[in-house]
Amino acid sequence: MWTLTGFADEISDDIDEQIALLNTLGISHVEFRSAWGTKVLDLTAEQLQTAKHKLDTANIRVSSVGSDLGKIQITDPFEPHLARARHAVAVARFLGARYIRVFSFFIPDADPTPYRAEVMARTRAMVELAEAGGVTLLHENEKGIFGDTPQRVADLLTEIDSPNYRAIFDPANYVQCGVRPFDEAYPLVRAHTDYIHCKDALVPTGPDDLGKVVPAGEGDGQFPKLLAALHSSGFDGFFSIEPHLGAFDAFGGLCGPDLWTTAHIAITRLFGELGVEWR
Repeated sequence: MWTLTGFADEISDDIDEQIALLNTLGISHVEFRSAWGTKVLDLTAEQLQTAKHKLDTANIRVSSVGSDLGKIQITDPFEPHLARARHAVAVARFLGARYIRVFSFFIPDADPTPYRAEVMARTRAMVELAEAGGVTLLHENEKGIFGDTPQRVADLLTEIDSPNYRAIFDPANYVQCGVRPFDEAYPLVRAHTDYIHCKDALVPTGPDDLGKVVPAGEGDGQFPKLLAALHSSGFDGFFSIEPHLGAFDAFGGLCGPDLWTTAHIAITRLFGELGVEWR
């Protein structure tokens, strides 16, 4: 049984509007990235309490804390960021979330090799906090960070070698890095993958083209092949709707309820064509 979740802050900044659409679509989980225009790790204790009460009342559970951990330059000071990671673990435990979404640091040069040791050391420090707190960090492949290619994602997960450090598979992000998600990434990272981000993209056509994000199945993300392989392998994790169909901002892309629903229709249509059940 596959479970749908999503970045509801792309519906609206207002958490009540987020919850309303999730309830309309029958989605019982949320990947909590922000509310009221504030990142989840920057919410006050009172705001977190209010958000949790609203989600609990609506019977919506937090699948993952959509943090920005690891979204700094590898050359930036790390101690303040490690304190943020410690706070993220506390937030996840408060919200009842098993997972925290993380990244592996932006690399300032074309060759990431000289920064590998520092990436591993910083990642291991964050993973140790997760292990102590009983939560799991999920690494998202994103362009420009150390782990933006499947080879380096596999390197990270293999080197850290912890059950509290797993992978998100984001097909659109792989496409934007010039990687064929199913043909090239899936064989390398499937064993490490617990979580799927549902967005697709078109292959960039030039240096100024970032690769337009489109609904699942409408781009070059090889979604039908990916979903069929996940189904046959017994995958039973989360599929997180991350439309990115609106104007891009610090949180992703505020697309509103209509485009968010479009993204929901796209991924569930693919589920239906495959004959899988979801909740």
